Amino acid sequence: MISNQILQNTIDGLKDITRIDMCVFDTEGKCLADTFKMTDAGEQDIRAFASSPADSQEIHGYQFFKIHDDDSQLEYVLVTNGSSEDAYMAGKIAAFQIQGLLVAYKERFDKDNFIKNLILDNLLLVDIFNRAKKLHIATDVKRTVFLVESEGENNTTVLEKVREFFISVTPDFVTAVDEKNVVVVHELNGDDISEENKGIADKVLDYLRKEGETRIRISYGTPVDDIKDVSRSYKEAKMALDVGKIFFEERNVVAYSSLGIGRIIYQLPIPLCRMFIQEIFEGKSPEEFDNETLATINKFFENSLNVSETSRQLYIHRNTLVYRLDKLQKTTGLDLRIFEDAITFKIALMVAKYMKYMEETNY
Repeated sequence: MISNQILQNTIDGLKDITRIDMCVFDTEGKCLADTFKMTDAGEQDIRAFASSPADSQEIHGYQFFKIHDDDSQLEYVLVTNGSSEDAYMAGKIAAFQIQGLLVAYKERFDKDNFIKNLILDNLLLVDIFNRAKKLHIATDVKRTVFLVESEGENNTTVLEKVREFFISVTPDFVTAVDEKNVVVVHELNGDDISEENKGIADKVLDYLRKEGETRIRISYGTPVDDIKDVSRSYKEAKMALDVGKIFFEERNVVAYSSLGIGRIIYQLPIPLCRMFIQEIFEGKSPEEFDNETLATINKFFENSLNVSETSRQLYIHRNTLVYRLDKLQKTTGLDLRIFEDAITFKIALMVAKYMKYMEETNY
């Protein structure tokens, strides 16, 4: 359905061109947009005309017109001020213009509704292809699903801004499935798909930042070759968004393909995680390590277990770093200089971080 603001802008523009005042009503006689106030006709006249077989009629010195959608369903009644030929012609033009808008918005709504049901797995396979054909949507092109999340309370503004960004990319679809996430189904057309996806995400992020939206996170799934698989890319993008918040807090853009082991940890049941942490840290929590120890551990991992480079970057003597690692070994039983122990410790830290996140989000 066309918004009242769009209707108002339309008849304002038409009045500037035709110099004829007009009003738009719903079928119950409620005024939705106007450039003047009717005095000699009211809701009863609107309802009577709406139920009559006439498509246009002069009533009390006004010209009445019916506006239907493409299924011949009556949606609006247009009234122009005056009984002259000019008022009649202005009404015909306005009715034609609004009907065109109605058809276009309904097609957009139908496509929007189709995409929502597609990504949420609410359609049977046969329905997917039948509806795609009816809506003139290609089924065998390569697509990727992007998720744009705003940390604000309402994403309506972000939704409109993302639509503005993609307005020239006609095969793409932009919709929303909840109050925080905007979904973009992007049709790929380049040879380097990985670079194209990253480029799109970076450009959207830059555009939204320029528009004043600073609290934005973007994720995307892997490309799919068929429209029936779009929901898979959506689920991947959703997982990438969640996993990114846990393990890649510093990133504003996260790809599903870059999640690594975090993707596996995210799917572990919490009781199993608790058991694992209990075994590794013997009832302790990684949060109990002091900041110096945690900084040492993280820097050691960043430098691929290289003692010399880690001590250099921490501005400490090599023996000091060795002492800290020995102390940690006595506490946990794990020697981070041994690859297997380092892997175990790294996973344990990630599991602990995952558990903390789930507890904070009311697991």
